[in-house]
Amino acid sequence: MKNLTITVDDGVLEWARIEAARRGTSVSRMVGDFMADMQRREDAYERAYLAWRTDERTWRSSAARAPGRGGPRSAALSRKASA
Repeated sequence: MKNLTITVDDGVLEWARIEAARRGTSVSRMVGDFMADMQRREDAYERAYLAWRTDERTWRSSAARAPGRGGPRSAALSRKASA
């Protein structure tokens, strides 16, 4: 593993130390876990985006007209439109 040096506000560091103690871990481990989680999310997003971009399906409807609901008003409207 490699070391990483970061700069944070004093209040943020104090919160991180308390939170790490509450979780039974270290600030270093929390930062490492956070970065690993971000990497997994970014990789998953990238895979989903590429899958979407290469998806061959189309959502266009066929040339045939979609069927109506078949109610009396629908039939009346169809007769009016053809007149």
